[in-house]
Amino acid sequence: MYNYKLLIQYDGGRYKGWQRLGNGENTIQGKIEYVLSELIGEPTEIIGCSRTDAGVHALTQVANFKTSKEFSGNDIMKYLNHYLPQDISVIEVATVSEDFHARYHAKEKTYLYRIWNREYTNPFMRKYSMHIEDKLDITLMEEAASYFIGAHDFTAYTNAKTKKKSMVREIYSIKIHEEEGFINIRIRGNAFLYNMVRRMVGTLIEVGLGKCEPNEIPKIIEAKQRNQTGDMAQACGLYLENIQY
Repeated sequence: MYNYKLLIQYDGGRYKGWQRLGNGENTIQGKIEYVLSELIGEPTEIIGCSRTDAGVHALTQVANFKTSKEFSGNDIMKYLNHYLPQDISVIEVATVSEDFHARYHAKEKTYLYRIWNREYTNPFMRKYSMHIEDKLDITLMEEAASYFIGAHDFTAYTNAKTKKKSMVREIYSIKIHEEEGFINIRIRGNAFLYNMVRRMVGTLIEVGLGKCEPNEIPKIIEAKQRNQTGDMAQACGLYLENIQY
């Protein structure tokens, strides 16, 4: 069997997320699998590193698939990019060892969240950032972010329905900086739960607006109550930025 690794970028605005649903019609995975299956001549499943939510974007998504047929990486890439919608791009395809698994072998992931923090809207970035009119206090947000660092049970910060799997995840770093009207929040960790990043950012926004004190974060984590985290940040501002293996 040949195992191929794909690096993918996409604008998730009009899709129901990465993961293929029933018929796969309007998901990133479904779109790629349909075109790939046409190339290979048989149903082909791809494994993605991260199941990004509906409306979330990816600067670097990693996936892999296996087939008994041999292709050059360049031929696969050209075929996919020719037939895929223009809001999905495959930027690299390479042959990897047969045991490589895009999801299970990932060591860490970095998500980027972008906030447009001006009184007026940004017409060019309104689909790619969350607009907050009131000035955010970055110093308070950084203080609050420090409480997320380390290994914690993030039950309060996920919409995952199952209770069978561990909710413990480790956050390595959270960096917040302002740049020409944007506040960029980069969150790096070993793995993330469903909606976890958007809920964390939602809490940081509450802190930045003075609606929540930074030292309340440990209490929220400890209580494991989802109704204490505030509103979830919008999907349009979130990007899967980097994956390390």
